[in-house]
Amino acid sequence: MTLTQLHYTSAPPGPDGSGFRFTAVSPGAPQGLLREAEQLIGYEPPRDFPSRPDAEQLKTFPRAFSYSELADGAMLLSRSVYIGADYSGRWGNFHAHALHLPPGARLPDGALPITAWESPRWGDTTPADGRPEVIDRFEPSGLLRKDGLVSFALSRSDRLAAFFADLRAMTEAPDTAGQIVLVEHDSADVAQWVALACTVLPREQAHRLTFTTYTRRPQQARQQIIGVLPSSETVAHDHRYRVHDCTARSAPATAAPPEFDTWAELCARIWCAGRPDLFRDASALTGQLAVVALEAGVELDAAGRTAAARWAVEHAGTLADDTLTALVGALCEGEGAEYAGSGPGARTDTSSSPADGERAALAALLDRLDGRLPAVVTARLAARVLVSAVREGGPMPALRAGSLTAQAQAELARELAPALRAGIADKREAATGRSLALLRTADLLDIDCQDLLPELAGRLARGLVGLDGHGLDASAGKADEDAARQGAGHGAMGAAGYGEGRSPNDGAGRGSVDAWWSQPPAAGTGRARADGSGRQTADRGDRRSADSTAISADTSPAQAPLPSALRDAVHEHPALRTALFGALNALAAADPQGAARRLAGSGLPVESQTAFPHLRMCVLAGGSVTGPGGDRLSRFHWVLRRAGVSPHADTAVLRTALGLVWSGDLPTGQEASLLLSQLGSDIHRTAGTRDILIEAALAAPPDDHDVPALAADLLRCFPTELRPGQRAALLLLEFAGLLGTEGEGERWVDRALALRDGAAEPVPETVVERVFDALAQRLVLEPAPEAELYALAKAAEPRLLVAYERAGRSDRVGNRLRTVPSYVADCFGAWNAFTGTRPEWDETRTALLTKVLRPIVRALPAEDVTAVEQALGHAGRGRLDAFRAWNRPGTLGRLAGRLSGRGRRGTDPPQVWPGDVEPPTEGRRR
Repeated sequence: MTLTQLHYTSAPPGPDGSGFRFTAVSPGAPQGLLREAEQLIGYEPPRDFPSRPDAEQLKTFPRAFSYSELADGAMLLSRSVYIGADYSGRWGNFHAHALHLPPGARLPDGALPITAWESPRWGDTTPADGRPEVIDRFEPSGLLRKDGLVSFALSRSDRLAAFFADLRAMTEAPDTAGQIVLVEHDSADVAQWVALACTVLPREQAHRLTFTTYTRRPQQARQQIIGVLPSSETVAHDHRYRVHDCTARSAPATAAPPEFDTWAELCARIWCAGRPDLFRDASALTGQLAVVALEAGVELDAAGRTAAARWAVEHAGTLADDTLTALVGALCEGEGAEYAGSGPGARTDTSSSPADGERAALAALLDRLDGRLPAVVTARLAARVLVSAVREGGPMPALRAGSLTAQAQAELARELAPALRAGIADKREAATGRSLALLRTADLLDIDCQDLLPELAGRLARGLVGLDGHGLDASAGKADEDAARQGAGHGAMGAAGYGEGRSPNDGAGRGSVDAWWSQPPAAGTGRARADGSGRQTADRGDRRSADSTAISADTSPAQAPLPSALRDAVHEHPALRTALFGALNALAAADPQGAARRLAGSGLPVESQTAFPHLRMCVLAGGSVTGPGGDRLSRFHWVLRRAGVSPHADTAVLRTALGLVWSGDLPTGQEASLLLSQLGSDIHRTAGTRDILIEAALAAPPDDHDVPALAADLLRCFPTELRPGQRAALLLLEFAGLLGTEGEGERWVDRALALRDGAAEPVPETVVERVFDALAQRLVLEPAPEAELYALAKAAEPRLLVAYERAGRSDRVGNRLRTVPSYVADCFGAWNAFTGTRPEWDETRTALLTKVLRPIVRALPAEDVTAVEQALGHAGRGRLDAFRAWNRPGTLGRLAGRLSGRGRRGTDPPQVWPGDVEPPTEGRRR
């Protein structure tokens, strides 16, 4: 196909006029082409060049070699040169020779447009006959030969990557990326830049890359790559252009790509290595180009090696073994092949380094090739991945026994032993992650780490039960390590009971401050223990019912299978398994509920491990919602059997079972009594669970009617171990149970107050409240000896009087007063007795007479009132007269009430209100 040619210059007058005009045009060239081309082939000489150059100076003027896109998609390849003066002697003439390529057309032989630079086919003058000579080929100039371009690339090595990065951005997003402006002293250098660009681009993109090697006004240039001289108009501050000033001493910061471009860096290295032929053997894919470059011996940076490794991982199935072998060798010989730190255990922060990505890519490649290629090939890769992972803190590779040759294994063992041991012992690392991977690697390399297992097992155990070690004191971590070193924490009473060197009788039964039953329960868990001041730490009314279960289903994420790495280590490493189970056993004994929440459902293989009973109970029974039986005591025995050892042989398991079933709550009185009677006092004494039973009695709510019997059992079973305060409290509870029975004896008030006040420690509020309520009900509900009433009035104990008034105001008393006249007589006699003994007593009895008895008596039928008077008459004439005076309405009744102590001086008698409740008035009790 014959391509249309155009010649343009300043010519003498002719048929087409004078001045600048087309002087030779191929036949058939349309006028639209000529008009558009005229805008593209113009030439302005540089400002700082001679205005009247001689022949030698003309040779130094820049060549404007351009490749431009026309409106219809066609291309125009042109060469404009300055020729000095025109026919009239006027300076500023130039000659342009252009070649029109229709849409889709190529130069002869498919040559790239840049290869026509300074070809002999270009003319500096108009053909004599006015007819352009047909061009069938372009002979390339010597400037664009391979050796010359390689030398040029080396001279611009510090600018190549930035240029290629902008080139890639421009070709991928031509509408948004800016034009590239190259500032050079010589337009030939710009042509070489274009040649470099066309070489790295895919062939089709190279054919469409537009450029001009020179213009004085870059703002008016339409090409993608624009060459300028330093004297050309500047666009350095225009964001539409990416300016690369190659006339400066070094590449400015603005010439660097905004982000690191692996492809651009890779292209720069290939050019500097003198291997542009590699661009023909690979596509534009960065990874494939990196693989080809490594095979050819081109040295790449970390990002390039990473790209090669990742591409090989994705295409390993289609690559030949020879290619993979060569690639592995090149990767292992690269500039980042050694990751030596400052010492054998060096760790450096490489979070922002490209080496991180390379290590991950090499590890993935090793995982893909391990077993496919011979070990003699992959051993070097495995060694490199392993060394970098150990020393730089990267992910540890999962090597097989056959991944390393014997020689590589021996060398790695000598080199990495210190770093591996330091990493395993590093407490900053998560034990279930990197430390286990390091231990597995040490086993693979046959490095002895037995002495590190107890400490590692302790960290693993604390991690499994939710204690990462950061919030633990030194003694806790030391105890876990000691238990792991022994391999069985179940024999250490320090973890489950009394601590080192302590006997069961030390402290006379005083509970440890760390005991689970001494801690406030979680919300909704029921009773809490009574503190030393006699106050409860939780609402007594929030106690669980006897048939509720403490081993509840825990839906927290903690109740999950073991991490795969730990599961494998437990199965494959017997020494670690023994040490880990020992540490977990100690933690389970110290905190059964916490261990059960974390370990239930974990899949720990403890079924055959009878040496770790606490761990067995937490793992095998900790996740049970109900278990056999319908009450907690049945579940307790079921959990106890999961220990695999008799509680008589190892009494500490009793404490763990109690913790799992009651989970911070206290047994009810009946449950505690059965625990004591079924197991015996000796086992509770040895196991340290005696205080649980004592606290169950002392913290029991008033509605637990089995507590007095429990108190009697405790007094009988532990006669010498009870503290004075505990003994006094239990005696009070026992006394409360005896009231109303044949064993109640005499002097009830004096005995109760003497036991409370004579105790060496404050009696818990729950106990005092229970005893006073029982004593008050005994004094109110049944005929009470006058001596007991007198003792009550004389003592004037405020809390006892409050309990007495509360009992008198109860519905039970009210109902009985309405139906039993003799009981009305008894209450009137009691509440009208011992007037003036103590003001507190007078206030209490007056309130009962006025607020309770009077409304009921006023509402009684006449026959019931008569029966009351008859009962009072049998007790004495004085009591009957007092009742009639008290019950008489009007002034005399009010006077009798005052004389009998009713009401207060200076106040009017209360108005009678229907029912048992009177609205409060100022200065009066409600």
